[in-house]
Amino acid sequence: MDFFSINSSQSALATIGGVCVGFLILFTVVQKSEFRHIPKINGIYSHLRRRVEAWMYLFDGTHIIERNFNKANGNPFEVFSPENRYVFVSSRKHIKELDSAPDTVLSLQAASKEMLQPKYTMHGFNWFDRRGTEGIGFVRALRTLLTNNVPQIVPELSVVVQQQFLELGLAHGEKNGSFKIPIYPSIVQLVVLSNALSFFGKEHANNKYFMESALMYIEETIMCAEIVKLLPGFLSPLIGGLIARRLKSHEVIFQTLLETAEERCRERDQKHLGQTVPQHADCIQWIMETSPRERPWTPERIVHELMAIWFGSVHAMATTITFAVHDLCLHPSYKEPLLQECVADYEKFQGSGMGLPLLDSFIKESARLTPVESMSTRRAALQRFTLSDGTTISPGEWACTPVRAIMQSAEHYPEPTTFYGFRFANQTAVGESDTTGDLNFRQPSPSKLTDVDHAWHVWGTGRMACPGRYYATAVMKVIMAQIILNYDCELEDAQQPRWFSWRSTVLPRKNTMVRFTSRCI
Repeated sequence: MDFFSINSSQSALATIGGVCVGFLILFTVVQKSEFRHIPKINGIYSHLRRRVEAWMYLFDGTHIIERNFNKANGNPFEVFSPENRYVFVSSRKHIKELDSAPDTVLSLQAASKEMLQPKYTMHGFNWFDRRGTEGIGFVRALRTLLTNNVPQIVPELSVVVQQQFLELGLAHGEKNGSFKIPIYPSIVQLVVLSNALSFFGKEHANNKYFMESALMYIEETIMCAEIVKLLPGFLSPLIGGLIARRLKSHEVIFQTLLETAEERCRERDQKHLGQTVPQHADCIQWIMETSPRERPWTPERIVHELMAIWFGSVHAMATTITFAVHDLCLHPSYKEPLLQECVADYEKFQGSGMGLPLLDSFIKESARLTPVESMSTRRAALQRFTLSDGTTISPGEWACTPVRAIMQSAEHYPEPTTFYGFRFANQTAVGESDTTGDLNFRQPSPSKLTDVDHAWHVWGTGRMACPGRYYATAVMKVIMAQIILNYDCELEDAQQPRWFSWRSTVLPRKNTMVRFTSRCI
């Protein structure tokens, strides 16, 4: 399967960045000018300064959030982007207030709609700001049906990942069992294939044209949504519509899945009439079966839900795995105890999709120090909302949590800037594998990667936490365990920058190379 180039994403971001340079130059000129002390000019200067700081959020959002978090001392604080105002909360009390707010007041769906611009990026999906009970089926399909099928999914994924690494070696000039690959694009490719098998089944996963489009869809959605968000409101329909018509991957995915969804809906109707129909175990079927019984979703609606799930299933997972591989290379003392655990317990993990506590802790610690996002618990205000301290969030503005800053705060994590791979494991698991003594560092109590609490918002918060996190964690463990069991790995250049940021997101650089050496040689 041909792999897409991430060059276009970084080039597009650079183009957007070039526009922002003009704002910075103008801001510098005004700042140095004595005219800014004139009251009217000073008002213009203050407004300009605020706008420049908002545009700087695009390039330095992660640090802007962190700096404001440190100044706020636990109180709510605001951060501006070019198009919005974000109110961040970090105390237990305020986080609970966000989670308890009705969906008609603070909406996750409305925030997602603004982020992804589905009107232009998801084939015209009318992403409802409030799904209400209509969203229960969507959640149940991931939280219950997908999770329950993880034990059946993991063994097949193990074989697929092994095979893909063999093919990567052949494609990148393996010699004496050693080869080097651009790790982020390669992990994205693995995650796309793994998720395609789980979500759409073997037929679609073996369709080269469909898989190429599924891969491109992620990048095209991100870039289209970013451009539309930065446009003046009156231009969004025109430019967004032009861009949408050029997104071929969206059309391919929609039409391909629509044929399958139509067939499944026909089978559903036949089953209701007492006829025998084929059995399917994939997200297409689960989404269809958990839609409202009184008003079953149409094939088009099923496909739209699948497209939304697909987008969310690739980006964060691939980035988290990539950073975990980086950390495996940067902290080689963890390789042996992780290898011992995988040799002893991987078969048991394959049978249940659960376990491998040391690997679980290692991935969690990596995600803590290099999280994909600095912002979590996104809620867009549909109505005016006031926190107990008087902080107000107006309609259209967002409430959220500074997840990266919280996870790197000494209030919650002892020695927060130091990587302790077994920080979250229990004492028994660490004690059996820790032969050096310097790995045995833990939180006051053990925890799991899938946990959700006041200091761990990787999966969101409370009742709206990610319903697919058990599946995602299992896939991450499969890929990491197959690397640990079959290869030794090292960064080609550990001093080279390994990531860049855009808004609140941290992305691995595509040119970071990792060398893999087979353990069988």
